[in-house]
Amino acid sequence: MKINLEMKDLKEMENRTFSEVVSQIIASTDELASISKSSETEKEMFTELALVLEKIPPIFNDLRDYDKIMDTPSIRKAVESLEKEIKRAKSLIKVHNQKMKHVESIAHDLGRSLGLVLFATVEVSTQFKTKIGELHKELMNMKFNENCSPTSTSTSSRTTEFICDLRVEEIEEERISIKVCDIALHLKYGNDDEVKRAVVGLKELIQSKNINDEWLNEEGIISILLNRLGSSKSTNRLIIIQVLRYLVWNSPASKEMMADVGPLSTLVKSLAGDEEERREAVGLLLELCDLVNVRRRLGRVQGCIVMLVAILKGDDQIASSDARKLLNVLSGNTQNVLYMAEAGYFKPMVQHLIEGSNMNKILMATALSRMEHTEQSKASLGEEGAIEPLVQMFRTEKLEAKLSALSALQSLSGLQENVQRLISSGIVILLLQLLFSVTSVLMTLREPAAAILAKISESESILMNHDVALQMLSLLNLSSPVIQNHLLQALNNIVANPDALEVRKKMVESGAIQLLFPFLMEDNAKIKSGALKLLYTLLKDAPEELEESHISVILNIISSTNCISERVFAVGILSNVPVTQKKITEMLRKANLVPILISIMNSGLANSDVSISLSSESVAGLLVRFTNPFDRKLQLHSAEQGVIPLLVKLLSSESPIAQSKAATSLAQLSQNSLSLSKSRTSRWLCGPPSKDSICEVHGRQCFIKKTFCLVKADAIPPMIQILEGKESEVDEAVLSALTTLLEDEICDNGSKYIVKMSGIQAILKVLGSGHVDAQQKALWILERIFRIEEHRVQYGETAWSVLVDLSQKGDSSLKSTIAKLLVRLELFQFQ
Repeated sequence: MKINLEMKDLKEMENRTFSEVVSQIIASTDELASISKSSETEKEMFTELALVLEKIPPIFNDLRDYDKIMDTPSIRKAVESLEKEIKRAKSLIKVHNQKMKHVESIAHDLGRSLGLVLFATVEVSTQFKTKIGELHKELMNMKFNENCSPTSTSTSSRTTEFICDLRVEEIEEERISIKVCDIALHLKYGNDDEVKRAVVGLKELIQSKNINDEWLNEEGIISILLNRLGSSKSTNRLIIIQVLRYLVWNSPASKEMMADVGPLSTLVKSLAGDEEERREAVGLLLELCDLVNVRRRLGRVQGCIVMLVAILKGDDQIASSDARKLLNVLSGNTQNVLYMAEAGYFKPMVQHLIEGSNMNKILMATALSRMEHTEQSKASLGEEGAIEPLVQMFRTEKLEAKLSALSALQSLSGLQENVQRLISSGIVILLLQLLFSVTSVLMTLREPAAAILAKISESESILMNHDVALQMLSLLNLSSPVIQNHLLQALNNIVANPDALEVRKKMVESGAIQLLFPFLMEDNAKIKSGALKLLYTLLKDAPEELEESHISVILNIISSTNCISERVFAVGILSNVPVTQKKITEMLRKANLVPILISIMNSGLANSDVSISLSSESVAGLLVRFTNPFDRKLQLHSAEQGVIPLLVKLLSSESPIAQSKAATSLAQLSQNSLSLSKSRTSRWLCGPPSKDSICEVHGRQCFIKKTFCLVKADAIPPMIQILEGKESEVDEAVLSALTTLLEDEICDNGSKYIVKMSGIQAILKVLGSGHVDAQQKALWILERIFRIEEHRVQYGETAWSVLVDLSQKGDSSLKSTIAKLLVRLELFQFQ
């Protein structure tokens, strides 16, 4: 090939003026026409071609008049392309015995070059464009029908054809070299469209093996392509990467030219391109990774591994497969493995934990423990199998490995699925053995071990071994504050499980209450709160374990702490103490707890670790003691401090337990309302009471704080609402409160009031779905209400169908009451 000579000529051409270029075209065309006329073979065919060629010089003579506006890059390139085509035509015509198809090709190629000139000179006069256009058509339409092969002897014919073919090959080679020069020029200086055409042409030359490494190096083609890759639009980037892949396949030396950080960084940017560009870029990088330098450098290119992981997880199966292979190749470098883990691809890290050296395992475990994990990353690590090798490291390796393994396991133990894997691995016994160990070198391991136990304890599977809780309990007094806090968390998780009754019972029998109370005097707030919460749960099942000294400690916490959660748990402990213990009741009264209870319910719990339901249950439970119907003095004391509005508020709690306790307290207060209203009437001294103060149920002057009147407290509407709701376990307490409005003396007034409050339908609903005790109370209330004929007429038919259904499907203990009620409704028929 004559590439180097042509490149020198090209540089000289770049320095010519436009007029010189036009002059050269005119001279070359004249020479071409002359050669055509002097052809010794097929004179008619070449004469016809010469006649057309002679029209070119006059047209281009006129072009000189537009020298200033014509010398633009696009026009110059078109004109220079025509010049090259004329030179090629001269070479072809010099070959003797040209075949007809070759001469036609000369004419058509010249016509195409004139077409490029026509397209580029849009700003030139219409007359010039018309002449060029006509000449373009004339050349493109030229055809020769006669066979131009000589008719002399066969030997002469074959010899001439052989010489002709050799010359054609030389000319074709020259044409390729010209095309190569054009490609290099357009790649360097062309716009996007020209670059695209050049890259496509380069791709064809590579496929046909018409370029060599020498030219690629001399022209810096790979550097040019990489520079263009960084600045081109998407479609061009795709073609450039495809060409680079062709170069890699056909020229192994090309790999080395792309192995530096700069080229790699450019290629990595294409990983963020569209689907096809990403696919080609991953494929190219995978092919380059045959080189050690690429494997060493690629992982350090910013964003490379992150984007490879994203492609791995994408929908493009080809790109995903190549990304997986590339990541596997890069995973030989531990730093790359860490980058992959940070990007959410953990398989290489787990592989290092399983098969790596001791130092590699420690490195991976340490890195894992320091990562900020999402729920998804914890799940992925568990699914990839990270738990088992980490447990094995803790079981068998030396101190440094044990510590890194425990720290990593601690970071993964926040996910329930991983907790189950930890339990299955048998680590619980190992952790407890470590906590009981007195070996000084293992002391640093105890804190993460206790933290993992706290997480593991959230699983129900831990209940399968009742001794675990007892062992943790025995460790409390032997541990540091940090470990004590973790152990208390673990114990609280265990005992809070509804199925842990047997565990709680064993803990109480083992002296847990006596062991825990000293922790309530701790300065460490977390330990104090944890111990208080644990006592609250344990004492639910064993309130008799509380002694007077314990009560004093609890009361001190309630009155002195600023921590809402501590107050709630302390109040909860007291709420479980049997009401029959009068001495404790007196202690609580003297402590003036009611205002504190009200403040607990009025304070915000947003920043507290206790729920509103728990605080409501604790407060409502303790108020049952302060509303004891047999201690009217205590009732008055409580009412004066505002307990009744609080109880009405608790009726709207989200907790059925709190609702039930509040209804019970209101029922206890209401039991004394009638007698209190009578006693106040007898004390009138100055005139009758105001009309507004007269209660429509009790018929006398009523007040919330003095007579505990449910009507004046607006307690009945929320009670009816509870009966209409779904929480049937609250029904009995609410119905007990309603019965206090139906005592014999006030039965009619109470019945009318309940009907007025739309209570009939709610009570009938209880008959259809409530508990038998609640149904018994509902029947008692209906019997009283239906003593009034107006109520029988209005609701009798509806009640009859419910009662008949209940008599057939309900508890047998209710049948006699139902029968009496049906008789009252005068709808009962003996069968």
